[in-house]
Amino acid sequence: MSDDGIGLPATMLGLDGFEVLAAGEYGGELELLVETTATLVGCPTCGVLARPHGRRTHLVRDVAAGDRAVLLVWRKRLWRCTEAACAMATWTETHPDIAARAALTERARRWACRQVGQHGRTVAQVAALFGVGWNTVMRAVRVYGQPLVDDPHRLDQITAVGVDEHVWQHAGRSPTGFRRTRFATGIVDLTPGRPARLLDVVDGRTGTVYAAWLAERDQQWRDRIKVAALDPFRGYATALHTQLPHATRVLDCFHVVRLGNQMLDEVRRRVQQQQLGHRGYTDDPLFAVRRLLRRGAEHLTDRQTAKIGATLAAGDPDGEVTLAWQIAQRLRGCYRSVDLPAGRQRAEALVDTLHGCPIPEAARLGRTLRSWRAELLAYFDTDRTSNGPTEAMNLLVEKIRRVGHGFRNLANYRLRLLLACGVDWHTPHTPRIRSRRPRLVA
Repeated sequence: MSDDGIGLPATMLGLDGFEVLAAGEYGGELELLVETTATLVGCPTCGVLARPHGRRTHLVRDVAAGDRAVLLVWRKRLWRCTEAACAMATWTETHPDIAARAALTERARRWACRQVGQHGRTVAQVAALFGVGWNTVMRAVRVYGQPLVDDPHRLDQITAVGVDEHVWQHAGRSPTGFRRTRFATGIVDLTPGRPARLLDVVDGRTGTVYAAWLAERDQQWRDRIKVAALDPFRGYATALHTQLPHATRVLDCFHVVRLGNQMLDEVRRRVQQQQLGHRGYTDDPLFAVRRLLRRGAEHLTDRQTAKIGATLAAGDPDGEVTLAWQIAQRLRGCYRSVDLPAGRQRAEALVDTLHGCPIPEAARLGRTLRSWRAELLAYFDTDRTSNGPTEAMNLLVEKIRRVGHGFRNLANYRLRLLLACGVDWHTPHTPRIRSRRPRLVA
């Protein structure tokens, strides 16, 4: 920047090769009249020095300045080749920061992609900020976002993965008729020592789609995967067995505890029906403590513990609910063990004996846990690996789907999710305003 301030407008504009001729505010919008600094141009065909041939105005949106929209009025030069034998008669100058017939500068397109991808704003919101159409912004998201998603290095150095399904399109009416609920499978990076991130989203929730995604990776990538977390779903387990046979499969502890609570609820409902002849009402003993029964014993107060004891004594004459509650607490306690070997021993004892329980619901749970024995006990051998980060990623996925008011195009949905949850944007660090000395102090 020169001392006389001649270069100040161009410096504030921040586009190389442009200078600002005039600036004004009209209707709350900042208009900047700009032109390129190039005055000597050669013919792109023959290289002969061209001569000016008039001007043409190009209106293009730029990134906002403060709370004001910015409109660049580019006075584009027209050039004419002076060589009579040249096939290139006239042409309009171009610039890499503003594409031909573009409504947005490339800087504005990059900013729009970051707003949609990193910050989770909707395409319609960003389009409204620029006063352009939805497709204009979405094209910018694809141009600048798709290379980030397709970067092969994005999947490097991964040693653990998680998988879970989610609903990406609910059932309802559509322009083509009735639409069924559609599911998608999300694959998440669970590598220890770094935040979880979304690796990919594929259509469907079957083991086949998960196996196909794993098969698309090269053998070296698959060999690096040491641990794979999953929910108790046989389709995903089969996919891992066929594509990652060397990886340790770990059953998610949350879902195991959930199975125990589900067993407890089933026993409680059956006993209620047998004792009262109807489902639980507000004043029925077992119904009144249904939420307390699902709570961990370590979180219960003395008053709540006494309430549970009195309720079970009054509404559980055969002790089935009491035994089911104790089993659910034992199952939960295995994962709360500070000592992992001790927790594994408690889990092994429970898995080996629960299938013989006289309560049918508990026996069914025992058979389920026995069928997942290796995956369940692997939790204690892999330093408490779980699918929890994958479930947390599903919350972010649901947030993006809600903000977007639903999606109809799976490709756009996948791109939006991966830009928000699976890409490192390398955001420049902004220094604190009080931690530096201004360089422009007189």
